[in-house]
Amino acid sequence: MKGRLSMAPLVYVALLMTPVYWLLVMSFKTNAEIGGGLTFLPHAVNLENYALIFSDPDWYMGYVNAVIYVLLNVAISVMVALPAAYAFSRHDFFGHRGLFFGLLMFRMMAPAILLAPFVQIFSDLGLIDTHIAVAIAHCFFNVPLAIWILEGFISAIPREMDESARIDGHGILSFMGRILIPQIAPGIAVAAFFCFMFSWIEYMLANALTTIDAKPIAGIMTRAAGVMTGDLALLSAASVLGLLPGLILIIFMRKYLATGFSMGRVL
Repeated sequence: MKGRLSMAPLVYVALLMTPVYWLLVMSFKTNAEIGGGLTFLPHAVNLENYALIFSDPDWYMGYVNAVIYVLLNVAISVMVALPAAYAFSRHDFFGHRGLFFGLLMFRMMAPAILLAPFVQIFSDLGLIDTHIAVAIAHCFFNVPLAIWILEGFISAIPREMDESARIDGHGILSFMGRILIPQIAPGIAVAAFFCFMFSWIEYMLANALTTIDAKPIAGIMTRAAGVMTGDLALLSAASVLGLLPGLILIIFMRKYLATGFSMGRVL
């Protein structure tokens, strides 16, 4: 019985990785081989799909655009959420508990609900097809999440640290920059990770708020799928490259993420 239970994680990981493996294999095949029958490995490694993506600006700029607005969103979300989380953690003001829990309402809201008002607002502001429009739209969902995460980490720090900093002559900005932020660095990493992942995988708002210059890779793939329904190999290669930013983020932030997930409040 114990041996069977120990196999459960391996079975789960195998099932989880099967679609990823299949996607990777398809990206190195030709369309003829994909349609010719079931093969677990490509007959010959085909790099033409990747070569096309890296040589065609209509494709590779999709990744560049996505990275730009995602990084903008992460920076804005964390900078806005940090002082807000500190206020919720350290100060008792009228209605702060109701407002704090009310933030979850914004996070649970589906992006499709706000599609029409966002398009109208950014159109009136002349920000359609810009990176900042997508970044700000995603802040509507990411800032509440980041506040919740960071508030848990800040609350884990004794209030005596704040008082000691004031006695030592630190102002609020000096305290946050020199003392608070280093203490909650794992929490900031976790908040940034969740903001990055939501903004990277969110497609509907990003596609609706962009047309040409800031179109993300998900929008390009959807548009290409409509006119190239048979080019599964190219779309598979584009999907594999779309997995890399999240993987790279996890690799470089793994120490902070491991510490952050083991402490504080993470939804």
